[in-house]
Amino acid sequence: MTALTLDAAQTILSAALAAAAEKGFKPLAVALVDARGALKAFAAQDGTSLKRGEIALGKANGALALGLGSRAIARMAVERPHFIAAATQAVGGSLVPVPGGVLVREATGELVGAVGVSGDTSDNDETAAVAGIRAAGLTPDTGEG
Repeated sequence: MTALTLDAAQTILSAALAAAAEKGFKPLAVALVDARGALKAFAAQDGTSLKRGEIALGKANGALALGLGSRAIARMAVERPHFIAAATQAVGGSLVPVPGGVLVREATGELVGAVGVSGDTSDNDETAAVAGIRAAGLTPDTGEG
């Protein structure tokens, strides 16, 4: 298994926040976990609302736990709400089924971690995560399609 390096995690974090600033997004919290689910990097911009960090981590953890970008998990929450409720319970409550949780893959498709972003709309959160992942030369998997 290829590891999500600290350098890559810091690049993702910085680039996600830079993309958000460039687009005029609200203050964000960004959480990165490696493929094991261990927190690798975290930042919350000044002005984020209370618990945004926990929401960002829930997006990342949920994506990693189910092996799906949280956009796919959001669709599942509509189609199979009992499953998502049970999965949320199974992972200790840290699963937020809305866009903004993006799997991080190597070019080969190998999973190396996940990014969760919270603070603006879910679509904008996802946009920031994707920008950060691409800036690190890795492949984002949002769960689209």
